[in-house]
Amino acid sequence: MLDYKIVQQVSRRPKPTTGFLRKAMVGFAVFFVILGITIHQSFMLPGCLLLILYFAFDILSQRDYEYTLDDNVLSIDVILGKRYRRSAHVLDLKDLEVVAPSTHLAVAKYKKGGSEKLKKFDYTSYDDDIPYYTMIVLENREKIKLLLDLNDQMLQAMKRKYPEKIILS
Repeated sequence: MLDYKIVQQVSRRPKPTTGFLRKAMVGFAVFFVILGITIHQSFMLPGCLLLILYFAFDILSQRDYEYTLDDNVLSIDVILGKRYRRSAHVLDLKDLEVVAPSTHLAVAKYKKGGSEKLKKFDYTSYDDDIPYYTMIVLENREKIKLLLDLNDQMLQAMKRKYPEKIILS
């Protein structure tokens, strides 16, 4: 078989309240700093703490995911704030049970009201226009459920390797 490496970047869409929270934190921080300058210095501490909270919120609210398919290994990395990367999963696709669209009958028993309860990890973009796929795979001898935005190139590569386990429609 041919060795290949496919990398896909997925950016999570920010929630609607994120912009409002950022503006509110900066506004309150400026307000407390001005109060600290004009009235009493004790107002400076909440202002500075709000600025620190703003920078932490800014990093944690921006999430990107990177899927890397390297022959039989799918690795998923989480990128926080476009700066900090951590490895979330390194999956051997030999332990793959099924990959199917989230509405397909092959993964119906793993849905919220289904018969089997699995630990779920959501690595999708939350974009309504992009269909997402449900992957059921073993990780550390435990079956897990992954929600992924897989592109056609990655799906076709997995389909060539595991045709009976990948459902495209």
